[in-house]
Amino acid sequence: SDERLSLIYNEVRNVARNGHTASSASIAEAARHYASLRQTTFVSVAGAAFSLAALGLSMARSRIHPGLRARNRVESIIAVFLVASSTVAIFTTVGIVLSLVFESLRFFQQVSVVEFLFGTSWSPQMAIRADQVGSSGSFGAVPLFAGTLLIAGIAMIVAVPLGLLAAIYMSEYAAPRFRSVVKPMLEILAGIPTVVYGFFAALTVAPFVRDMGTKLGLSVASESALAAGVVMGIMIIPFVSSLSDDVISAVPHSLREGAYGLGATKSETIKQVVLPAALPGIVGSILLAASRAIGETMIVVMAAGLAANLTANPLEAVTTVTTQIVTLLVGDQEFDSPKTLAAFALGLALFCITLTLNGIALHIVNKYREKYD
Repeated sequence: SDERLSLIYNEVRNVARNGHTASSASIAEAARHYASLRQTTFVSVAGAAFSLAALGLSMARSRIHPGLRARNRVESIIAVFLVASSTVAIFTTVGIVLSLVFESLRFFQQVSVVEFLFGTSWSPQMAIRADQVGSSGSFGAVPLFAGTLLIAGIAMIVAVPLGLLAAIYMSEYAAPRFRSVVKPMLEILAGIPTVVYGFFAALTVAPFVRDMGTKLGLSVASESALAAGVVMGIMIIPFVSSLSDDVISAVPHSLREGAYGLGATKSETIKQVVLPAALPGIVGSILLAASRAIGETMIVVMAAGLAANLTANPLEAVTTVTTQIVTLLVGDQEFDSPKTLAAFALGLALFCITLTLNGIALHIVNKYREKYD
């Protein structure tokens, strides 16, 4: 049988390679034959490789002559390599989009687009038997969109002022030595794993928010949108500060000197000259940070919970689109059920939202960017 042949082969290989004791004379003979075949194969491969190397060397030497344009050929090879790399990246993006589209179409064949985009109840649990309660499920994604915008909005309220003020200070007021130390330290925040931010939100910020709410007589959930939004805002501060700092530093010093020559103070120069000139880049950095906040998952899972509540109260538990995508795809799932296919519909919606924000950011930067001589 196949199993016995496999056992015999493994024994022969162990005897030939590792020196194990053979169980019979036939096994020992087979092991010696196996070792001989391996040695013959090694010599043949080495000979073939050496022959190919010698052939390649002779062909290369025959092509070398004073009129050879080696630079042009090398450039053409590099160009082909770069085009191939770009093509792979483009095809990968197209494949991701098409996978989302096709699976979303399967979902919308079972669930109405209107119900998905405008429904206010999200309960995707599908029963195994038809007689179970809630077997049809509810796929209204409005609570998810609302929770995503609520947490992202709180994050932007935290990140934009702090990041922008930090960028202004580092580019206009800080000494070069101080800036060279503080800016890399601030950018370290972008390299911290989001699960660490999640622990910080769940173990430190959320209890603090709950205790402060209790002291003020407010009802605060153990997992709140406020805690997740604050920590997410801290996480995206480097996106705002670093990009804004680079944009502000790129404003020509001649504009500042012209404002100083007209009698403007440093703060007046920043408010009336530097910031207006750098505004397109600053807006672009803010929108890119918003895209990052909308796509965050781990902080929301650990600090805001999984409850799909349609509320504008930051002290209550909410959930986001990315969190529900993870929840729907955890474990063994039926990819024919609306519950699992809903994850692809949510992914397509999230893709469209972030793509729109990135497109708006690039449009603003390109349209209103100042060009200096």
